[in-house]
Amino acid sequence: MKIKELFNRGNVNFSCEIFPPKKDADFTEVFDVVDRISRLGADYISVTYGAGGSTSKKTVEVASHIQNKCQTTALAHLTCIDSTPEQIQTQLAEFKANGISNIMALRGDKPKDFTGHAYYNYAIELIKDIHAYGDFCIGAACYPEGHIECAHKQEDIFHLKEKVDAGVDFLTTQMFFDNNLFYKFLYQALAAGITVPIVPGIMPIINARQVKRSAELSGANMPARFLAIADKFASDPLSMEQAGIAYATDQIIDLIANGVKHIHLYTMNRPNTAEKILGNLSHIIR
Repeated sequence: MKIKELFNRGNVNFSCEIFPPKKDADFTEVFDVVDRISRLGADYISVTYGAGGSTSKKTVEVASHIQNKCQTTALAHLTCIDSTPEQIQTQLAEFKANGISNIMALRGDKPKDFTGHAYYNYAIELIKDIHAYGDFCIGAACYPEGHIECAHKQEDIFHLKEKVDAGVDFLTTQMFFDNNLFYKFLYQALAAGITVPIVPGIMPIINARQVKRSAELSGANMPARFLAIADKFASDPLSMEQAGIAYATDQIIDLIANGVKHIHLYTMNRPNTAEKILGNLSHIIR
């Protein structure tokens, strides 16, 4: 099923994100994670794509397992920063051959040792090539607080509208911890003429290391309430996990109460986290 069709069903649904194994020996563990998340009733599971395509074949294999073995809709990530058009065409053909019809189109981060010519400098160039190839549902990333490389919020919104006009069917946000920033972003996007579904991405912070890393990678605002939780429970792993799950649960309840119909969990390869959050929402989702 194409993900854009899921958004027309009317009910609240959810998805989770996982990453493929770095070593072939780890496939069994990743497949176990996927199987557990699928059994939770995830509407789709997205699979990340390594920098420089370092896990591209593994992304296809895991996405194929999700799609064909678990009978759950798969969303395969595809980055382009150091790919050639020929490599992208080959990757699209491989997705198609494995029954994968949903792609998250991303620029990706340039590998540190990359010295070649960049055929793709922006995600919109990849989006246009996927759209021209045909018959894929295309997702793209968006940033409620503005892209970390873009100095002006309005410029970021303008480029986002360009991506949607190029063929994007839905958008998924980077992690955020203040729902008010997401609601403001929705109004800004609508004012710019962006009408495709915008899916909020929620990252449960379950250990103290994630707090600093999340701030460095995303530039996401850390509300005082969130920082107080991290400060209080940083040295107590079990309490930090419980508090992080509670905070993410509270975010999701507020989003659903305000009319949001889809939640994307950045639980990565931690099915226990997804299970606990969905347990907290057992009468709210579904």
